[in-house]
Amino acid sequence: MRSTLLLSAFPAVVLMSAGCTSGASGPAPAPTGTTTAAIETATPVSSALPEPPPRTVVLDPGHNGGNAAHPAQITAPVPDGRGGTKACNTTGTAADSGYPEHAFTWDVSLRVRDALTAHGVRVILTRDDDTGVGPCVDRRAAVGNDAAADAVVSIHADGHPGADAHGFHIAYADPPLNPVQAGAGVALATALRDAMVRGGAIPSTYVGSAGLNPRADLAGLNLAQRPAALVECGNMRSAADAALIETPEGRARYAELVTAGILAFLG
Repeated sequence: MRSTLLLSAFPAVVLMSAGCTSGASGPAPAPTGTTTAAIETATPVSSALPEPPPRTVVLDPGHNGGNAAHPAQITAPVPDGRGGTKACNTTGTAADSGYPEHAFTWDVSLRVRDALTAHGVRVILTRDDDTGVGPCVDRRAAVGNDAAADAVVSIHADGHPGADAHGFHIAYADPPLNPVQAGAGVALATALRDAMVRGGAIPSTYVGSAGLNPRADLAGLNLAQRPAALVECGNMRSAADAALIETPEGRARYAELVTAGILAFLG
């Protein structure tokens, strides 16, 4: 993204004693008796609770491969969540080699989807491929809201031109517009940041503080009614970051860290 990103049934035992005595005169015969034990076995009742429904995560791969060819559509104004408007979407940035952000975000999102699915998480993507147009940022936010997602994570990469600008950062809505943004949204961003740092990723050297970047200008975060955060995995204009961004091994590593952050947040 451009910088300007888990009866006992007690057997019923009944002892039944029956005694028989003669009513005739004379010595009474020795009493005879029988004892019968009747054991009834109750059907066991399961004490297991029903499994909770799977957690739902919405993954939002930034931009789209067809955006550049449809400028009128992606520049159309949409609500920005703070009383103004913003462009529907953008083309995203690219590495100096030409490798585009939309391809990076799509690749990483698919890897995160597969990893989360393996953990029993239900995953929804805001777009179906990397050749379409949009969807607009307000629609992307609506996907998470409509799904009552437990977490919404937008995946991006930055394009800052600074000579030493490198590293990741996590954006969240600030000032918050609802209690979810003020609480769970910040918690999600922090969980993602912590997972990235634990995995060896370097926090941004050029924006935010300690890998966190509160922002008021991102419509997808402003419009969120569910916990939402945006991950700028790295700076595509940085040679060091691009070396990871442009390789399958690097993208797999970014996906591992994002997945770890999401799972940590879900608990």
